[in-house]
Amino acid sequence: MPKLVRDRIPERFGGQATPLEEAAFRAALREKLQEEVAEYLESGEAEELADVLEVVYALAGLDGLSSTALEEQRSAKAQARGAFSRRLWWTPT
Repeated sequence: MPKLVRDRIPERFGGQATPLEEAAFRAALREKLQEEVAEYLESGEAEELADVLEVVYALAGLDGLSSTALEEQRSAKAQARGAFSRRLWWTPT
């Protein structure tokens, strides 16, 4: 079954690879993100989180953001709203 793969997969395992246009690539990345998150949720392995990050970085790149710029946005949001370090479970009133 055809699917989005990392750049070096065809040279390692063979098969035919065709570059996608931007819209198709974005759609494939969104699908891949769901796949990678599901794999992490099932396994809990850090390697799967690394795969999630790779897809997130590729999506950010399509939006013109480097991994550094994305981290700056994450950091700014953490400064403004906090992170998840206190492990809070909130019940709104």
